[in-house]
Amino acid sequence: MSDPIHEIERIFAPEGPLAAAVPGFRPRPQQLEMAQRIAAAIAGNLALVTEAGTGTGKTFAYLAPALLSGGKVIVSTGTKTLQDQLFNRDLPTVRDALKVGATIALLKGRANYVCPYHLERAMSAGRLASREEAAHLRKIARFAERTRTGDKAECIDVPEDSGAWAQATSTRENCLGQECPNVKECFVLAARQDALTADVVVVNHHLFFADVMLKDEGMGELLPACNTIIFDEAHQLPEVAGLFFGESVSTSQVIELARDTRNEAVVAAKDYPPLQEAAQALDKAARDLRLAVKGENQRLPAARLESDAAFDDALQGLAAAIKELGRHLETQAERGEGLANCLRRTQELALALQRWRGGSGEGDVVKWVEVYSQAMSLNLTPLDIAPIFQRQMEGHPRAWIFASATLAVGNNFSHYCGELGLAEADTAVWGSPFDYEKNALLYAPPGMPDPNSAFYQEAVAEAAWPAIRASGGRAFVLCTSLRAMRRIRELLQEKLAADGLDLPLLMQGEGSRTELLERFRFLGNAILVASQSFWEGVDVRGEALSLVVIDKLPFAPPDDPVLSARIDRLRAAGRNPFMEYQLPRAVISMKQGSGRLIRDESDRGVLMICDPRLTGKPYGKAIWRSLPPMRRTRDVAEVEAFFEAVVPVESRHD
Repeated sequence: MSDPIHEIERIFAPEGPLAAAVPGFRPRPQQLEMAQRIAAAIAGNLALVTEAGTGTGKTFAYLAPALLSGGKVIVSTGTKTLQDQLFNRDLPTVRDALKVGATIALLKGRANYVCPYHLERAMSAGRLASREEAAHLRKIARFAERTRTGDKAECIDVPEDSGAWAQATSTRENCLGQECPNVKECFVLAARQDALTADVVVVNHHLFFADVMLKDEGMGELLPACNTIIFDEAHQLPEVAGLFFGESVSTSQVIELARDTRNEAVVAAKDYPPLQEAAQALDKAARDLRLAVKGENQRLPAARLESDAAFDDALQGLAAAIKELGRHLETQAERGEGLANCLRRTQELALALQRWRGGSGEGDVVKWVEVYSQAMSLNLTPLDIAPIFQRQMEGHPRAWIFASATLAVGNNFSHYCGELGLAEADTAVWGSPFDYEKNALLYAPPGMPDPNSAFYQEAVAEAAWPAIRASGGRAFVLCTSLRAMRRIRELLQEKLAADGLDLPLLMQGEGSRTELLERFRFLGNAILVASQSFWEGVDVRGEALSLVVIDKLPFAPPDDPVLSARIDRLRAAGRNPFMEYQLPRAVISMKQGSGRLIRDESDRGVLMICDPRLTGKPYGKAIWRSLPPMRRTRDVAEVEAFFEAVVPVESRHD
């Protein structure tokens, strides 16, 4: 490409190829500048960290220079939804508009592809939790016969969270690789082959790091040939990298091993009952470990549990059950590749558990436990991922592009660059082209109590109710904890009943995120109360979403074991953990939550932040200065007047 900057100008011009190919395309100076900076970074094999506000059109801004570069490009996204959108819609659109012949491929983690070997085993073992799951498994088997890709996203008549998928897909642990009798029909291998030969490969962050660390998912071969790596939704990288640069043993992993051993034993060692019994005992030991810890959805320091006799007994019971299963597998492993694989996994699991039990959680690693409703994971996480991430970036010269709507605090990227070790990277910020001054209002209600007070949720519901009434529903109420979410929903239910208003009230957890969003859009006047998973990656355009209420500033709970260890480490180094770590993270999270409101240039709405610290604490200024430039008010009458002017008459409830 002779002059990338000039070429980019031509592509994004009012009469350029993108304007001709994309209905409604409008030139935006921010998008053009971003594309030019990315083109220059690709040409010079540089690292570039970019923040582009909502409406900039950052996807086209990185895809156009990437496709023009002529090199091999990996685009990594934060979610599978965005992955599918890039592969099915955005990439083909830009490629066709630019008339470049680039080939594109989609690569997901192996759990997204039907595994013919495990599907066959599950069908013959016939052990499923319910008749519904058995029916799902039969549908998956029919899908496997007609699909070209094996991608479970295409099998629309089986829910994504059905237990049958776990039986019909493979994991890194239970894949037999080249030893597999079904290797010729393997969808994962076919997807990898496509990715190896393609010019542009779309992956997601989990897959990228799983691969960089484990050299497992086909990226170990992809990376050396790659000239450019683009991370979209790059604000998620520190969290995902920490997950993969550490080590984790989960009860789900153990239960899968027990299940796979049982399935293999049915086929290859039917005459040796002790193997089935040992697998059953291991399954029970994993479930007993989960039951040894009360509560759910929490992260605990390991030290708090290690002094608990019930937890310690359950942990010892698990170690003994793993050892016992290994003893039986050693005598049977020669009878089939599947059993040999189960033996290898048992040995690896025993070592990982030993490392966790022996780990002190001191120095550069934090030792902690995460408890879910049905499962639990034992984790060792590095406190500083920058040196590990830097090592990945060394070696082969290539461009590294980081893009998100939320990376900076004001115009300062030092927090983000510090976390990933990007001291040498160039940085750039582009604000949103939307007219926030005209179309949006930031409302901070007066007289709110301290966010730690016992009746804070009641105060949130009380303060939010006039705004919800004025907007005629059409609201997201975003909470910083599940407990607050449930309580606020209860209170809003009471208010709806008391006022006799017939507005649909939805809550996260009453269906998958996709289902809830579809219902919310379809209803047009709903209130959705949600927590962390709706703060980002959710796009509702138009009048269906006109009010976003945020209960508290999203500071991570200080008793979170990883955060608490990082705070101690910064303090020991004589640094200010609040200003350098906690506040920047809260700002980035806040920008994500508030970004749900205005998704289109014709959108109008109110962002309501209930937390009194926004206006009452000196650091509150850093937060609202990082938000889009909306008009600000503390008077609910202004909110009511705003909606009076914009709410469709039929949605109003007087």
